[in-house]
This record gives sequence, structure tokens and C-alpha cells, in this order.
Amino acid sequence: MKHPLTNNYQLLLAYAVFWAIIGILNAILQVFWYDVLVQNAILDAVSTYILYPILGTSIWYSIKYNSLEEVSVSRLILFNLVAATLLSGVWIYFTFTIFKIFSPERTEFLYSSLPAKILAGYIMYMVMMVFFYALMFQQNFKEKIKREAELKALIREAELQALKSQINPHFLFNSLNSISSLTISNPEKAQEMVINLSNFMRYSLQHGEKEKVLFSRELENSKLYLSIEKVRFGRKLNPEFQIDVNCLDAEIPNMILQPLYENAIKYGVYETTDQVTILTKSECDGKNLIISIINDYDPDSMKKRGEGIGLRNIRQRLEIIYGNPDLMKVTDSRTRFEVQITIPQIQAEQ
Repeated sequence: MKHPLTNNYQLLLAYAVFWAIIGILNAILQVFWYDVLVQNAILDAVSTYILYPILGTSIWYSIKYNSLEEVSVSRLILFNLVAATLLSGVWIYFTFTIFKIFSPERTEFLYSSLPAKILAGYIMYMVMMVFFYALMFQQNFKEKIKREAELKALIREAELQALKSQINPHFLFNSLNSISSLTISNPEKAQEMVINLSNFMRYSLQHGEKEKVLFSRELENSKLYLSIEKVRFGRKLNPEFQIDVNCLDAEIPNMILQPLYENAIKYGVYETTDQVTILTKSECDGKNLIISIINDYDPDSMKKRGEGIGLRNIRQRLEIIYGNPDLMKVTDSRTRFEVQITIPQIQAEQ
């Protein structure tokens, strides 16, 4: 931790101006109230309100290495008492030297007022000690806020990466299983699926470090994903899109839609022998991009329909990115399952 006065020139200037004003007022008071000679008043102001504040800047280092949280009260008192004695002794020595050079006739008065001078040295030490403790607490508070902000950013990034890592391997596992089965039953479809999977994974890796992409890019990648699954399920899977072209330039977290399609396929397409339509709709009003993914499903094919890991991951990811836990809405009407996500396009700085 650097010295606050050398690290902040505005604070240094304020420190110097403060003591200069006190010194000038003291000199004026001595001249017009106590009839002290102008030369002596100036020398006294310089030795007290300029010399001591200069020497007193060293108090910062005694405070820096004797934190209130790290040392006992008795040791702190003893250390500052010794430091105050040494600093006051040095200050008085230089004060006597200045007066011996510029006003030797004033030295007798200094000797007679030595006890008051020593007391003044201790009082000024305590004043400056409180001042530097306040600065230290301010610096520590600012550093704490900075560290917390950096830690939150790291945690936020780690959470996002953790959520994404739960999504991608699950899809990859299913795709590889499908390719494995198709290599025997339908090698041409297996080859097509390998090519599509390669393009899909290339997109995933390309945007792995980016938080957001254009909706048009994400939509294109989603269609690629559905084409992979179309190879797997054939006519059972019927993807449809109702996209407002005005929404294509909106920003969206990358790879946010793929788990929604995966969820629709898992609970809609996979559990029935009938054709299932997965409808994707989008609308935007300038402030929000609203995307709905709707699929039919057979209510008799499962006992309970709930919010699985994929949907929880999306809800958490949206909350992490936008700070809002209510950006995803799930509607289950027993035969139709709809997930609606809202992507804010005007986000306040965090």
C-alpha cells in the first residue's frame, strides 16, 4: 500500500493547503492579538504548521505496519507513544535550530515554553494519527470493493462456464450415440450427421469465449442443431419457425436456445411415435427480444413434467447475465409445452 499523499496529488495539495491556511491564521493571530514580531510569528508558523506536517507524513508508515486488526491495544499504544516521543523530539530540535539561526533572541522563550511545545507535539501526533487511520480505512474499503467486484466477475464467469459445460457434453453424448447407431443402419445419414455435428461444434468453440451473439447467428446454429436431430428422428421431428425479421440483429447469449430444443426433443419427440412440431417464435419491441419455443407432447407418456437440469441452467444463466430471475417463463397445458425467454436489449451497467 503506497503512501496516500504521494499516491494522490489532489490529496497532497489539500493537505498542504490546509496546514498553510492554519499557519497563516496562526501568524496573523500572534501579530495582531499577542503583538508578536512578524518575523517570530512567521518562524513559529513555519516550524509548527509546515515543519511538523512534513515530518508527520512518516506517521503513515507506523500505522501501516501496526494495524488495529493485527496488533494488541497495549502494543499499539506503546508503539505510538514511542513514535510520538521521537517525532516530537526531532521536531523540537529542528524548531530550536531554525530560531537560533533566524531569531536567536527568541530561544529563551522557547526554553521556557518547552513543556507546552512537547505537549503540542503529542497533540499534533494524535491528530495526524487519526487522519492517517481514516485514510487507511478509506483505502482498505476501496480495495475491498475492488476485490469483491473482481471476485464477483470471476465467479460470474465461472458459473457461466460451468452451466455451459453441463449443456454441451450432454448433447455431444447423444449425438455420438446416434452416429454410432446410424453407421450400421444408414451410413449416408451418419456421414451427414458427422458433417453437421462438426459445423455445430465449430460454432460452439468459435463463440465459447463470447457472452453474446446476434440472434440471426444463434438461430442459424439452432437450425443446424435441429438438422442433426432430424437425421436421428426423421419425420417425427417437424421444426417450424415464425421469426420477425426485425429481431435478427438483436443480441442473445450464445448457445442459449440449444438446451430448449434438446428439452423439447427429449420430452416431446422422443416419447411419442407421432410427428411433433417444435415451433419457434420471436418478437421484439426495441427493449426486449422475446423467444418462444413450443412443442406438443403426449401427457400419457410420462408421469410428471417438471423443469429439468437444462431449463434450470438456462434460468440461472439468464439471471447471472442480466441480474433478473424472471426472464424465463414455462407454461405446461398438458398437451403443449412452451418456454418463453426474454432477452433485454437495453442493459444497465453493473
